[in-house]
Amino acid sequence: MGVGTGTTGGLDVCKIQDGMDAPQPCTDKAPPGSFDPEVQWSWGDEASGPASVIPLVANFTDDNGDLEVDLCDTPDVVLVTWSTGVTITEGDLRLFDGATGALHWTAGTKVRRWDTPAIGDVDGDGLMEIVTRAASGAIAMFDDKGAMVASGPTDTSGIVAWGLADLDADGDVEIYGGGYVLDHQLAQVAAYPTGENWSAHVAVDLDGDDDLEILADGGAYHHDGTVYFPNPGLTSAYHGLYPHVADFDGDLDPEVLYAAADGAALLDHQGNVLWEKFAGGSGDANRPMAIHDFDGDDAPEFGASALGGGFGFGVYEATPGTLWTGGAVDTSGQSGGTAFDFLGAGIAQSVYADEKTLWVYDEVGTVLMQVPRSSLTQIEYPVVADVDNDGSAELLVVSNPYNGPQTAPSLQVIRDVQDRWVPARRIWNQHTYHVTNVLEDGTIPQVEPKHWTLLNTFRTQAQVAAGGGVCEPEG
Repeated sequence: MGVGTGTTGGLDVCKIQDGMDAPQPCTDKAPPGSFDPEVQWSWGDEASGPASVIPLVANFTDDNGDLEVDLCDTPDVVLVTWSTGVTITEGDLRLFDGATGALHWTAGTKVRRWDTPAIGDVDGDGLMEIVTRAASGAIAMFDDKGAMVASGPTDTSGIVAWGLADLDADGDVEIYGGGYVLDHQLAQVAAYPTGENWSAHVAVDLDGDDDLEILADGGAYHHDGTVYFPNPGLTSAYHGLYPHVADFDGDLDPEVLYAAADGAALLDHQGNVLWEKFAGGSGDANRPMAIHDFDGDDAPEFGASALGGGFGFGVYEATPGTLWTGGAVDTSGQSGGTAFDFLGAGIAQSVYADEKTLWVYDEVGTVLMQVPRSSLTQIEYPVVADVDNDGSAELLVVSNPYNGPQTAPSLQVIRDVQDRWVPARRIWNQHTYHVTNVLEDGTIPQVEPKHWTLLNTFRTQAQVAAGGGVCEPEG
């Protein structure tokens, strides 16, 4: 569906129709071998502004002139780029048209260039807001035009990936990250402990009471900051203890996969350790991961830059064990990956971006596609979304200088040259995106659907069906 208006089967395709429950089977399929990459558009270079955090996608602008911002408009891309000639912490917050790459605006207030923003309808006005920190360290909210409209506590420590959720299920959105819980006006309402330098925390209903706990620093905390379960002894390092949630054993309860400096660990929903210290080589597993069914066996696996010190990407069984590892070049191993079933065949492809290349791998680790990029690889990862609303997924990847000049544009949007990839959602709103945490129009659910009982994925994208609603490819 391109930019426009209309109905399909009696449904208004410009508006949200799905409650994200009981995903229907996907009908769109792509031919085998549909991996012939083309850069649809790109922006920036080392002089105009490198980028080192993930791009975010949502609808900000009225592109079809109907005086509404909805799913019939072209999605837009939010990106933080480095400010040239200023301090190392300062960045520029920018908004781009998803179809053409045209720059809509650059915010007048500088932001923390290493923080990953979160985007969504925070204040219930039907328009998107952006939450991150200003360069001063003040937690800040920007409106859909790039104006800073609210500020909260100031904290210059650490690097934060911000999150949005209705933690207490009262109909108002909370902002969380870096140990802070703020209301939709950025007033602090709670705090939770975090000793991490880099953090990407997760809000999830672990105890089944419809409000959410926050996973952070190896433990879990109620929305008021009180302890749900403490860190059971998992080790952090300079970076963070990255949490992920899925049902790995088929019991319909969530498990927590913590990525730690002394290896990955799997906890049950009460914090009991099921296994720990899974990693080879140096033992380091301290990085953001992706969860999906990578091999078509109807059970989730997790993908990560190769455990044990980088230099590759791997997919791992939850038993735990190694399914496969593929070649890549990442000396730190701190960057993340994602996954999407680009063909609609019931098997997800792995997507990873190392210091020099964006890779797409099949279910056994064979390289399907590669595109040049450059990065010092912080905790960024490639993003999948339909950024131009054409009914076919695109890949977004950032670049910055490392071990020499920047060798690729700061942001590349990549498609199959024939647009054969299946449809994807038109939103990716935060670092710990897991589909049910946000509706496609940016609404944050009052009661978040339990993603592990639906698609059972994390930090990966979902296919959408004709007429709206997420769907699940069948093998």
